Amino acid sequence: MKDRQPLGDVPPEEFRWQLHELADWIADYREKIETLPVAPNAKPGAIIGALPKQAPDDGEPLDRIFADIRSLIVPGMVHWGHPMFLGYFGWTTTAPGILGEIITAPLNVNAMTWRTSPAATELETLVIDWLRQWMQLPKEFDGVVYDTASVGVTHALAVAREEAAPGARKRGLAGRGDLPTFRIYASEQAHSSAEKAAIALGLGEENVQRVGCDADFRMDPSALREMIARDRRAKFKPLATVATVGTTSTASVDPVSEIAKICRENKMWLHIDGAYGAGLALLPEQKWVTAGWNEADSLVVNPHKMLFVPLDFSVLYVRDLERLRRVFTLVPEYLRGDTVEAEKNYMDYGIQLGRRFRALKAWMVFRAFGRAGMAARIREHLRLANLLADWVTTDNRFELAAPVVMPVVCFRCISAPEKETDKLNSEIVERINASGRAYLTQTRLRGRTVMRIGLGNVLTTEQHLRKAWKLIQKTVTQVAA
Repeated sequence: MKDRQPLGDVPPEEFRWQLHELADWIADYREKIETLPVAPNAKPGAIIGALPKQAPDDGEPLDRIFADIRSLIVPGMVHWGHPMFLGYFGWTTTAPGILGEIITAPLNVNAMTWRTSPAATELETLVIDWLRQWMQLPKEFDGVVYDTASVGVTHALAVAREEAAPGARKRGLAGRGDLPTFRIYASEQAHSSAEKAAIALGLGEENVQRVGCDADFRMDPSALREMIARDRRAKFKPLATVATVGTTSTASVDPVSEIAKICRENKMWLHIDGAYGAGLALLPEQKWVTAGWNEADSLVVNPHKMLFVPLDFSVLYVRDLERLRRVFTLVPEYLRGDTVEAEKNYMDYGIQLGRRFRALKAWMVFRAFGRAGMAARIREHLRLANLLADWVTTDNRFELAAPVVMPVVCFRCISAPEKETDKLNSEIVERINASGRAYLTQTRLRGRTVMRIGLGNVLTTEQHLRKAWKLIQKTVTQVAA
């Protein structure tokens, strides 16, 4: 008879040794990340093709698993923490954030109610309020931590739907002749999360109306007003407007104060998508970015973008958080014994019951850097963005494609005939990314393909940016040849 495998966990001595090995590996990875290709030039299916097709019947030694991680998984990664990763919003990891994630794993709590996780619940409440103060939101705003802003806007619009269609929580929307068709408004530059929320909430993707923008890619309030008036004449019901602070392509900022006035006039919900840009409020000299926030019904911010917290960590703020709790609170009998009515139970503020202890890593980052330290790092990223913009404008082969408002630069190579310029810009990005020496993204503005660089990684310096710019210039010459 085959010997029975031992039950229980990995022996403590082996686990301790593996932890030390892992700690050294993490430190080495961070210290030497610059020596790695930013992205693999692998073909689809290469990684899965190198792994067994069937799951193992018998357990394998951790050493063998780690060997596959080193030889297969890590080489197949896009290294978002690489200092030459300049895509999206300069995603970053930080030492205190990594340590927070490591500590969270063995604690393995479910932060659903105060009783099941007192420290996790209260730390989440504290971190949310620290961030509220830094962003200068009024005290009537309180929040809840989710994974991403897409989840946050869905919850915010669920509250808007309930207040515009009382009973939607219990009866839904289907077959109700007493309800109009609701409309949501967002700019042409707004994130697609508005459509995702409309799909999930039964409001319909087609009922998200995209509003035109001005020359700086900001929502045009007059166009919003006209669209609302037209929809009212057609018997649609304006439900909510999503104003963006830091759009995905250009980091533009919608005129929130003017949009708020239109929302008040039409009794509409105002949601501010500050997933990226709201973090700019930590800089006293950037207070302009908070204009109109005190008029909002909800606001979302992702500290995993500008504020140095590892993915994922997003906070939804709602004016009078009880509005959110009324929509989602539901206490089945099997949870009643772990529910303390006098304390905050975060399971009441969203669709999730099981909730990770996300607040710990944010608390560690906020304490380790402080507001002043985070602001200083953001200032440096702004400086680098404006420096890159200067380089773009002094090379007659390029032009800026959008104003530089935050640490995001959109620019375009114009050294080819107009009909070939889109293909040229796209090929430059693809060649650079395939080289593994840097990673850029591309987008389309006013129907034209443009290159885009996002700065936000604490490891990215001016030297890295100069290397990237020289690589772009060299690639232009190679493609033209």
